Amino acid sequence: MMTTKKNSPQKKVVIIGAGVAGIATSVFLANKGFQVEVYEKNAAPGGRCGQIFKNGHRFDLGATILLMPSVYRDVFRSLGLDMDKELEPVSLDPIYKLFFSDGSDFSYSPNEAKMKSQLEAFEPDSYAQYKRYVKKGYGFFRLATEQLLGRNFYHLREFLTLRNAAMMIHFKTWIKHTVYIRRFFKDARLQKVFTFQNIYVGQNPYRQPAFFSMIPSAEIMEGALFPKGGMHTIVQKLMEKAEEAGVRFHFNQNVENIILDGRKAKGIQLSNGQNTYADIVVANSDLPYVYRYLLPDRKASLQLERKEYSCSAIVFHWAMDQEYPQLAHHSIFLNEPYKEGMEMIFDKKSLSSNPSFYIHSPVRTDKDAAPDKQDSLSVIIPAPHIDDGMEQDWDLLKKRARIAVFKRLKEAGIDDVEKHIKFEICVMPQTWKDYCNITNGAVFGSLSHTIFQMGYFRPHNRHAKYTNLFFVGGSTHPGNGVPLVLLSSKLTTERILKETR
Repeated sequence: MMTTKKNSPQKKVVIIGAGVAGIATSVFLANKGFQVEVYEKNAAPGGRCGQIFKNGHRFDLGATILLMPSVYRDVFRSLGLDMDKELEPVSLDPIYKLFFSDGSDFSYSPNEAKMKSQLEAFEPDSYAQYKRYVKKGYGFFRLATEQLLGRNFYHLREFLTLRNAAMMIHFKTWIKHTVYIRRFFKDARLQKVFTFQNIYVGQNPYRQPAFFSMIPSAEIMEGALFPKGGMHTIVQKLMEKAEEAGVRFHFNQNVENIILDGRKAKGIQLSNGQNTYADIVVANSDLPYVYRYLLPDRKASLQLERKEYSCSAIVFHWAMDQEYPQLAHHSIFLNEPYKEGMEMIFDKKSLSSNPSFYIHSPVRTDKDAAPDKQDSLSVIIPAPHIDDGMEQDWDLLKKRARIAVFKRLKEAGIDDVEKHIKFEICVMPQTWKDYCNITNGAVFGSLSHTIFQMGYFRPHNRHAKYTNLFFVGGSTHPGNGVPLVLLSSKLTTERILKETR
């Protein structure tokens, strides 16, 4: 448990980056009596949880859905906040609507009656199998939160225990999720309904273990929410709490390197040459970026470069002059050939001519997201990360993605989308790389969530040599996604309090 002992107010912490994890960590530490300053290279906080507002249209920059609300509530409570009061979240039903290439669709709903009628229409007797799948998957989630994701691992022996070995067997880590799902459903469409969620963390659904059945199961058991004002509201509320706690923020301040002395980090140097000294340094930057550019540790940097990275995304934010009631708040288009499309992204580092994609339509839930009777659509196409060792024509891939989306929407009966676009904002992998310093533009948390990149085997949240240099965010333990980076802030704070008394 996190200690309640106050530290000396003279002890100073510098945090690099005002992403969700950086801001949350600043609150935790300020509440413990530390003097905290946060340096952010961009003009606004939030990082991938930022927001664009233009001509009455609002777009969430990255994260668009609040999953695993139990984790949010726990971390918010630890920060002295009531999540439901602060965010005023709306429970989504359906959580999302899936569109298949054969013209059928499926509304993924927390409503049992709706799920039963749809499942049985797709495959007789599938409702009982669904209940069994969700029960097992949510069991994975609760166990993982307790033993794997929600705690620090200070030593390898803490991870390599008989209890954890039993957990890994229980998680069926040797069975691919797409193979495991066949034990429950024969219909190929239903198999996709419960496995496509691997893309949430930038993974190929055909490569990752059954353990990740916890994601769709947690969606059903805990629901999926949408905060009033969009996901950036999370950032705004954390900022309010941080400023109330006395945290000082410095925007448009790029950190050039971390100042080192022996086995200690002494502070940071900004691009303008200014030095800021501190007792503790916390990096909320992408970890491979930190090792490559902010630290003189080429060996560790090369080791990180050899790890497996998540995919990226091509995103079109479209301001529409009319509404599209055919779309749900979250609409998923799973297009054929589906498996080959994933192989194009993860193996060939390219994009198929008929890629799967997702559309975020927040107006369904929050009318303030667009002018009256208009829409703000964010079209997210999973794409390869930047690979300098392969030939990638990003202008071609952007054009291919755009044409494919218009074609697929027309097939679904949503015509003439292009002529109703008032303006477009396109975000490419290079944009993610430049704006957020994300290695390879791998926007889903940079380092992928493989079994050997989780728990103790994920980059640790404290540097092995520089004992007062800590890390927080998606590329360290426990992993990527907003709920996990919130957990990261809590775990990193616990470690700071434990090791710097």
